Amino acid sequence: MLEIAMPKIEVVQAAENYGRFKIEPLDPGYGHTLGNALRRVLISSIPGSAVTKIKLEGIYHEFSTVRGIREDVTEIVLNVKGIRLRSWADRPVKIQLLKRGAGVVRAGDIETPSNVQIVNPNHYLCTIDGEDAVLEMDLTVERNKGYLPADQRDPTIIGEIPVDAIFTPVPRVNYVVENTRVGQATDHDRLLIEIWTDGTIKAGDALSHAAKVLVQYCQTVADFNQLINPPQPPAAPGPLVIPREVYELSLDELKLGTRTYNALKRAEITKVGQLLEMEEGALQKVRHVGDKGIAEIRERLLAHNFIPRF
Repeated sequence: MLEIAMPKIEVVQAAENYGRFKIEPLDPGYGHTLGNALRRVLISSIPGSAVTKIKLEGIYHEFSTVRGIREDVTEIVLNVKGIRLRSWADRPVKIQLLKRGAGVVRAGDIETPSNVQIVNPNHYLCTIDGEDAVLEMDLTVERNKGYLPADQRDPTIIGEIPVDAIFTPVPRVNYVVENTRVGQATDHDRLLIEIWTDGTIKAGDALSHAAKVLVQYCQTVADFNQLINPPQPPAAPGPLVIPREVYELSLDELKLGTRTYNALKRAEITKVGQLLEMEEGALQKVRHVGDKGIAEIRERLLAHNFIPRF
């Protein structure tokens, strides 16, 4: 296999909604290859949460007005689209807004359960003009990727108004490729990539997620020949001998993701040796680990020069 220049990644600048990263050195031409691929994935494939439909008390379609509210329903829907939030729920979640009396209504007035967090609580929704007016609104929050227009949604029940859902938490990505030196060669690439987010995800986490998506696609292509010509089943392995100092290593040494780590802890798997003894079938039976979790465990074990049986 040909050797390639192994790049280093540096955080040049980081803020709440912004990150600038430097990746170098890259072989000639790989700056644009990697930059364009990461940009496409960042804009289209990072999961996020959005309001997908609303229901206003006493209103049955979006071309209506609400008594005592300065904005009509169409304007309220447009403002609702600007709510940015995090949801840790696998299914749609209902949140509620109930506001009485005159005053400005903002996203922070919405009541949310513990698995939903509004990131921009100062976002303007509407203004109540009447002292005796009441605004009662139910909102549905879902997780997905990309953008889902309201007219592509399944028919809703009477009174529910679909909302154009902007799930992607990364509205903008820019990259620049420069020349950099490796030894005597001056034709290697330096990739500078800028990522803007809506505040629901850090730019560094978005970059890491995008790279993992690319790895999954590339791994499928890399393994295609094994699918065409499946290898012969190996001979039955002999008894596994794990040195005691390796067996007793804490699970913390692997630096697994929070979801995978907690799933293993709940299954009382706390040592590296327990993982090395397990085969893939046994690991798949551990709740909430899944294929991604197994791939992550395998990757972390190999990074520490431990050879898993799965």
